[in-house]
Amino acid sequence: MTQIAIIGGGVVGASIAHRLLTLGARVVLVDAEDTGQATAAAAGILPPLDHFIGIPAVLPLLAGARRYYPELLEALRQHGHADVGYDIIGALQVASSREELAELEQLADECERRRALGFAHIGEVSLVGAERARSLFPLLGDVVLGALHCSGAGRIDGRRLLAALRARAVASGARVLRGRASVWVEAGRVLGVQAEGESIGADAVVVAGGAWSGRALAPLGLALPVNPQRGLLLHLDLPGQASGRWPLVLGFSHQYLLGFPESRIVAGATREDGVGFDARPTAGGVRAVLDEALRLAPALRDATLQETRVGFRPVTVDRMPVLGPLPGHANLFVATGHAGYGIELGPYSGALLAELIMGHPTAAELGPFSPARFSR
Repeated sequence: MTQIAIIGGGVVGASIAHRLLTLGARVVLVDAEDTGQATAAAAGILPPLDHFIGIPAVLPLLAGARRYYPELLEALRQHGHADVGYDIIGALQVASSREELAELEQLADECERRRALGFAHIGEVSLVGAERARSLFPLLGDVVLGALHCSGAGRIDGRRLLAALRARAVASGARVLRGRASVWVEAGRVLGVQAEGESIGADAVVVAGGAWSGRALAPLGLALPVNPQRGLLLHLDLPGQASGRWPLVLGFSHQYLLGFPESRIVAGATREDGVGFDARPTAGGVRAVLDEALRLAPALRDATLQETRVGFRPVTVDRMPVLGPLPGHANLFVATGHAGYGIELGPYSGALLAELIMGHPTAAELGPFSPARFSR
């Protein structure tokens, strides 16, 4: 039986394991559980649009990822993991200036185009006034002049999803180890992984370590152009507020507000480049998130700041994921570079890469995401 070793146990690595086990492979999953793992910090947004507008190569992958979610959730349910915090809540793209109001119409057109192409998590698209926006998300202030409402946007709890994927892997016979791992290579051949002093043989190795993926390739002397981008978000509590059915609120910056059950609001998030793996929740980061959150929703000033989370998004130089075998090493694969869309794209990317490893045809073309593009 084919044995695959996976370095990195976030949502991408765990999704690869999930699909490999379904295809009959044996799996060893090694995760360092580094502070700042992107999945653990993720807000869990499944939005109507994304930052891949203008990058056509990613759109088929994105469309497939959205179609794949129901299949994944059903598979987890059949393995006894039904509660991963998934729900359809809708989204409001809010405008706070006349210029932004004008842009809403363009975004509405883009949503309609994507919906016609079969993209999920869009739903019914409508332009709404300020009063209607506030009826959907009662904390919004007078600065909001109008909004674009998309009824099909979703929400998922990244930590619950990851826990379900890992539990399913263990129950299906996967070996899951905690520790730092690197590729085991001798005489230029990839033999498996080395983790915490143990050499583990494998027919193929997958590096899915998020922003840390480059470290696992050090024994090969290879550089992977994936850099950490720090993202800071806040969890707020507003007792008495039934926030579980409120829509996702998106502004025209990188920030958002997302309601969860039990009066919880997630406010995020910063996009900080050039800070390395500094996982400190800085005063400047907290202020940047709170300033925008309070500008859009002044009532949040009375909320309790429950938790600050920091995660490192893996960002490539061309803003596209890295999926496929490394040049010169047919049994060494990379799966990373999803930036702020690991929760949205990661499960499907993982499934596709597992299919590729096992020699099955993939439902989406992975050529544009090959690591070989950086060699060229």
